[in-house]
Amino acid sequence: MNAYSKIYLEDSMHNLAIMLDYGCQADGDLKRFFDRFIVSDISKQLERGNPKYLAGYSGIELAQLVLKGTGSDNTAVSYYPSGRSLEYWSGWVLAYIQWYTNMSFERLADRGVDIRTLIRLYPTLHEADITKVTTTLLSILDRNNRDYSPLKRFRKIAGLTQKQLAELAGVKIRMIQAYEQHDQDISKAEVATVLRLSRCLGCSVEDLVCAS
Repeated sequence: MNAYSKIYLEDSMHNLAIMLDYGCQADGDLKRFFDRFIVSDISKQLERGNPKYLAGYSGIELAQLVLKGTGSDNTAVSYYPSGRSLEYWSGWVLAYIQWYTNMSFERLADRGVDIRTLIRLYPTLHEADITKVTTTLLSILDRNNRDYSPLKRFRKIAGLTQKQLAELAGVKIRMIQAYEQHDQDISKAEVATVLRLSRCLGCSVEDLVCAS
């Protein structure tokens, strides 16, 4: 299932393209602005298919909301559209792959489809049809999906070793290792165990057991 109705897709792709282009010029660094976008409420509204954000705001307005919402003072700058630049193309592609997969921008980034990957792919794919670009990105997602572990991701964000998490949650370290290495399915673990892990990591139970 796609993230939202296809009638909003063209507007969304154009607006995200302008957003990254403007945001890079305002913030001075594409990677930094992309990281701002990932943690902002704007990315969440787009993922939910909120029409106000998909088509109601312009790309410049979206960028300004991202900057303001993440503590930047550089919300208003003289903007010079750079055409089908790296920044524009990256936003255009990200909007499409998020719509196509219905994955959050954060999960896409966790699984290898982030601004760094798009920078690497730009020289060879920026003139390619979106179908070819999508095929390439889906192969990256599929390859990284085998190694993706929400438990490992949130543990690292929390700055904990496997041993430290095991001690805090009262779970045997070999269980932590088994869940992270996919030797055991964490979604089939006892609810109390997953709840203790989620509380130690500051995330929800759904964050740990969600596979998509």
